[in-house]
Amino acid sequence: MSHRYDIMRAAKMIEAAYVGPTHRSLRQHLHASLDDNDVQALYLRQDILLIPGSNSVADYLKFNLRVLNIGGKRYRLSDDDTEQGASGTMWHQGFLHFSKVIYDWIERENLQPKYIIGHSLGAAATQVLVRTYGVPGIAFAAPRPRRNRGAIKHSELCLCLNRDDDPVCDLPLNFHHMGKIHRARARRSAFGPSHKMKHYRRVVDEQQTGGVLFKKWPPE
Repeated sequence: MSHRYDIMRAAKMIEAAYVGPTHRSLRQHLHASLDDNDVQALYLRQDILLIPGSNSVADYLKFNLRVLNIGGKRYRLSDDDTEQGASGTMWHQGFLHFSKVIYDWIERENLQPKYIIGHSLGAAATQVLVRTYGVPGIAFAAPRPRRNRGAIKHSELCLCLNRDDDPVCDLPLNFHHMGKIHRARARRSAFGPSHKMKHYRRVVDEQQTGGVLFKKWPPE
């Protein structure tokens, strides 16, 4: 039986992760934290992995257009770069190597996540790591990390929860999401790009109140 988690609570936790380990709702549960080469992650004692990414479209594009220097090697987050992961899946190269920084940290710390929650760039990593660990995950404001479409092993464990007015969810072009995609239409669009987690928390509340979004993931 897969571990199930409340979607609204997940939204609040990943929003708090942008404050970091000192956030009052996270610090008492914190087991370990990562801050390395522009990659942040928090690991809670309940074996929940939180991966914040970029809390605005501008931040996402800034990260997406610059060169990453990971482990002494340079990787560009550009649409034409792909690389095969350990599972054999073809991933967007920049997203894969962002995810690998987190994977290497998890392995060094001898951790075993039971649930993964990410936002934006962290939502891309969530999709990669759900495939790696075979545990459930929620990817808020998820970009597209896969080169090929269609179901792959463990894809049924990943929920990509995207607002239909968030442009990041359609990037990169010619790539695809992994798992179930829930496109949420807000009652009203946010002023400007609606990529921030506060806008996602609000639309989760609207969708659950309206009965069009289940309370937990995976659903029963």
